[in-house]
Amino acid sequence: MKGRTAAIAIAASLLAAGPALADQGCAGLRGPSSSKLNVLVAGVRPPKGEVAITIYPDDRRRFLAKGGKLARQRVRAAASVRTCFWLPPGAYAVAVYHDQDGDRDFDRTLVGLPAEGFGFSNDPDTKTGLPSLAAVRFRLGAGERQISIQMKYLR
Repeated sequence: MKGRTAAIAIAASLLAAGPALADQGCAGLRGPSSSKLNVLVAGVRPPKGEVAITIYPDDRRRFLAKGGKLARQRVRAAASVRTCFWLPPGAYAVAVYHDQDGDRDFDRTLVGLPAEGFGFSNDPDTKTGLPSLAAVRFRLGAGERQISIQMKYLR
């Protein structure tokens, strides 16, 4: 429940912040205890559709679960894309996918494999399945941090 409360607080803060955050292009609330997380996603192909960048809290039950996200931004696809989030210091995970057809859904093949590009913070091995939260978790301290994610495609 604690994570849900944090997500609601961040969403409410975004609505209240208005144009100031829009000018910065970052999701979340910038405040005295906020840190800036810059996310760079490389290897997006082809450059059409959009890339969804999703932040998850350090909670195994919420990682990749429906409704488990803390924040998400969708960015027009290009060979590399970047976005940023204002978050309190703590542990997080990032998952990204390339929504080539713009349907706002992560498409899969008939046998359940990813049909669109994807990636995770720390660029873990995904040859045998989805990574664990421990494999993608990172710490965000005070100040500003950049993470880079390499998009992976199975086709």
